[in-house]
Amino acid sequence: MKPLTLLIQILILIGVTIKNMEAEGYNKRQKERNVTTQVSVNKVKQLLSHILEQRKLSKVINKKEYLLEKKRNQHKLKIKGIPNKDVPKRNKNHLKKQAEKNFTDQGDDLFNMGVKILQESKSQKHKAEAYMLFAKAADMGNLKAMEKMAEALLFGNFGMQNITAAIQLYESLAKEGSYKAQNALGFLSSYGIGMEYDQAKALIYYTFGSAGGSMMSQMILGYRYLSGINVLQNCEVALNHYKKVADYIADKLEKSEGIPVEKVRLTERPENLSSNSEILDWDIYQYYKFLAERGDVQIQVSLGQLHLIGRKGLDQDYYGNAIGLYGLGLLHFHGKGIPVNYAEALKYFQKAAEKGWPNAQFQLGFMYYSGSGVWKDYKLAFKYFYLASQSGQPLAIYYLAEMYATGTGVLRSCRTAVELYKGVCELGHWAEKFLTAYFAYKDGDIDSSLVQYALLAEMGYEVAQSNSAFILESKKANILEKEKMYPMALLLWNRAAVQGNAFARVKIGDYHYYGYGTKKDYQTAATHYSIAADKYHSAQAMFNLAYMYEHGLGIAKDIHLARRLYDMAAQTSPDAHIPVFFALMKLETMHLLRDILFFNFTMRWKWMKLDNTVGPYWDLFVIGLLVATLIFLLRNRYR
Repeated sequence: MKPLTLLIQILILIGVTIKNMEAEGYNKRQKERNVTTQVSVNKVKQLLSHILEQRKLSKVINKKEYLLEKKRNQHKLKIKGIPNKDVPKRNKNHLKKQAEKNFTDQGDDLFNMGVKILQESKSQKHKAEAYMLFAKAADMGNLKAMEKMAEALLFGNFGMQNITAAIQLYESLAKEGSYKAQNALGFLSSYGIGMEYDQAKALIYYTFGSAGGSMMSQMILGYRYLSGINVLQNCEVALNHYKKVADYIADKLEKSEGIPVEKVRLTERPENLSSNSEILDWDIYQYYKFLAERGDVQIQVSLGQLHLIGRKGLDQDYYGNAIGLYGLGLLHFHGKGIPVNYAEALKYFQKAAEKGWPNAQFQLGFMYYSGSGVWKDYKLAFKYFYLASQSGQPLAIYYLAEMYATGTGVLRSCRTAVELYKGVCELGHWAEKFLTAYFAYKDGDIDSSLVQYALLAEMGYEVAQSNSAFILESKKANILEKEKMYPMALLLWNRAAVQGNAFARVKIGDYHYYGYGTKKDYQTAATHYSIAADKYHSAQAMFNLAYMYEHGLGIAKDIHLARRLYDMAAQTSPDAHIPVFFALMKLETMHLLRDILFFNFTMRWKWMKLDNTVGPYWDLFVIGLLVATLIFLLRNRYR
């Protein structure tokens, strides 16, 4: 079987990767700090030797059991007088089933150990060992391990990207009913990565994936129905898909599972990719996640602050008092160590909410929404949910979506509910790929970065759409044919623009202006520049539109409007001052030259008319007059 052959090759590749990592780790050992309990290599070896020993023992035991069972059956059959010719066959089948069970159990043990290593270890070397265990478990037919290996091959974990091998594994898994495989094959078909570009096929894969329980497929279908991508636009269907995912995310958030991730725009910091000044370091992120998942309240608070401001740090004392009041409110609300007292909880939540703490605002909203210790009041619930949502409190956004979806306390609005649900869905654990994609791009692994951003883009993340388009535009990736890159980039810029990205709107104008991935169309380019200028006040769009008015490209020539747009661009952005200065210098110079040429032409036309009035030799008369005037002036000068 081909997937098994590939897995053997993968094992060799991982072995080499581990050795390389060990060599790098030796050089950097002084800099590394292990922040969690590491699962040692010896433990892995002990497990493997234990499993192998168990396997040998099971063979011996099975053999002894087989002989005993054979004797018993022969004895019984002799008593009953039944021929015993089928006994060996039956015993053989029994042993075969027993061996298969042992084999399956061994694969499960290897997979579980690999998962444990990933959860409890942060060093890259140990993670590579986890994937080695997954590879061995996959070789034993463990479907979950095969999914892990296919994912590693697709996204290039530990530099082992092999999309062809990943597709073969996913196709094998899809036949076994794996929803993760269905989702992955849908994604690859939608982009034409390693497979034929086929949107209809992608839609079928996503439908099967969502039916099987894939939250990612649900989210992709929700986005497609919301935006009308290869399906008829249908808000209610989109609402149904997004609500399922949002319910799942809200349940995780209520259990304090999952942490926020900063979404870096590659278009805004191409020159700063070597800097970590404004983004969490991957190791720190993993450490925070590790502690948060284990109930570290202080880290959960820190991560909440990280989410609220979208950066690494927050002034420690800014919300300090509010957090304390909110904590006291929670103690009374849940009755942790003290009797439940909703009145006291309400009092503390109100004090913390007055200081602007979003979690307290949410708790107040929830109390009025659910009627916990107070009369139900949907208007007050909406007020507090809205206040908390303005600071990005995810559960507040979720309950606002619930209210708009059901028309509880507000006028029902499917579109508003879907947009709010979408915001909650984008907090899922899959958002971690923003970090891995960013670091892959920073480290020069363009293909791995593109695949991860492209999947997030397919799920409707606007930042991922613009990042994917940016990478495709650079033509540095190798997983797509060069001629497909501009058309795919244009498609992604368009999706990002629809979601309100002004830079993407300008890019669409550029693509139509220069004919990248489409035919040159100055009129369409001018339309997109106008949208970006009018709706988003983009200085670049104003400058481009001014140039088009100056030269009459796709629109009627209008020098005065060009001047106005150039001035507006300079007023909108300080960065536009110098380009606008030179553009206006050129415009005024050209305008002056045109005026001079026009004046000369007009005068010549007038002199031509003198032939009819003064005569055919009027020019000699004028020359004589000029000479006479010159002589007169010179004589007066020398007197």
